[in-house]
Amino acid sequence: MGRGNWKIRIFIGLAIVIFAIIQRCSNQEENPYTGREQNINMTSDQEIAIGLQSAPEIAQQHGGLYPDERFQSFVDFVGNKLVENSIARETPYQYDFHLLADDRTINAFALPGGQVFITYALFSQLNEAQLAGVLGHEIGHVIGRHSAERIADSNFWQTVAMGANVGADAGGIVSSIGQNTLLKNGRGDELESDELGVLFMINAGYDAMEMIEVMKILKAAAGPDRVPEFQSTHPDPENRVEKIKEAIAKYGG
Repeated sequence: MGRGNWKIRIFIGLAIVIFAIIQRCSNQEENPYTGREQNINMTSDQEIAIGLQSAPEIAQQHGGLYPDERFQSFVDFVGNKLVENSIARETPYQYDFHLLADDRTINAFALPGGQVFITYALFSQLNEAQLAGVLGHEIGHVIGRHSAERIADSNFWQTVAMGANVGADAGGIVSSIGQNTLLKNGRGDELESDELGVLFMINAGYDAMEMIEVMKILKAAAGPDRVPEFQSTHPDPENRVEKIKEAIAKYGG
């Protein structure tokens, strides 16, 4: 490659990286429900659309919805109670709660825009207050716009990696930085959702100490050798207990 072509590649690569940085700065906005500054590149309507589009496939991966309508109605009751007694009701999101038929995977998760899921394997081990803690935590992810933030971060690092690949063979290093950043943000997301979950429980009249019991259930479910899905995508439950206790003291639960 000629020296002139090499300079052009460097220039184009730098231009792409600069564009990504400028775009990231312009995407900064304050979350009106948490007060946290976030990098977001989509609207709430887009979040809702992504969640609605992804929900059927997610349900299928876990054996579909649980067939007993009584249990589903109970999940709806607890979830809606949390929404109606919290800032969640002021958001534009459409909260739908899904009980999945999966009786082996201990898990609960939320898609952007308000689609919340819990597997029967986890549901069957919880009392009402503990269920409220799990659902409150997942509502916290929605309000915290954590999925939208991860998508924006991923887009940013992909663009930066593209610029680095154009200018030099450094894409692997940049991609590594991006992954580490996403993982770090993920742990922060979980702690923020724990605190919001505690607040939602208290506002809805539930004993927030039951959130600590949820952590014990998750830890016990792992057993001596096996890591349940919930724990593989969340920080160790034992490490979250102290933060939960701080949130309970903060909100007077």
